[in-house]
Amino acid sequence: MKTKIFALSFIAYVVITFIFAAGWHLVLFKETYDALGIFTRKEPIIPLGLISMAIQGVLLPYLYSYFYTGGTPWKVGLSFGLIVGVLLASVAVFAEAGKNEVSSLTTWLVLESIYYLVQFGVVGIVLGMLFGRIQLPNSEQYKNIRA
Repeated sequence: MKTKIFALSFIAYVVITFIFAAGWHLVLFKETYDALGIFTRKEPIIPLGLISMAIQGVLLPYLYSYFYTGGTPWKVGLSFGLIVGVLLASVAVFAEAGKNEVSSLTTWLVLESIYYLVQFGVVGIVLGMLFGRIQLPNSEQYKNIRA
């Protein structure tokens, strides 16, 4: 069962992230990002983005299995997703803005921060719902053993 949950989590992460990343950056806000000038590559290298998603898609379910200690699956998942989103945004939003020219720092910071919070909020909820179906070693039944 755990292998199935991890596999489904990996697939869900890659699909959700691809849809959010492509939809957000290349469709909904493409003109805004073009005007910001922070993305200097004319055409993105999609395979590199997919490799990044695959690495994250393996690591996040693994980390979540340690994070989940019981509770309402979607709430715990949302908390996890937001924590991960803030961590990754600290690199991808703030550090990138510090290293690259951007025409409107405020627009970049707001738009990308919202993107990371929404994307990882959704991912976290999905992970929570998937992992909420199984008992993990860190779940409620094991809390007393560790105490």
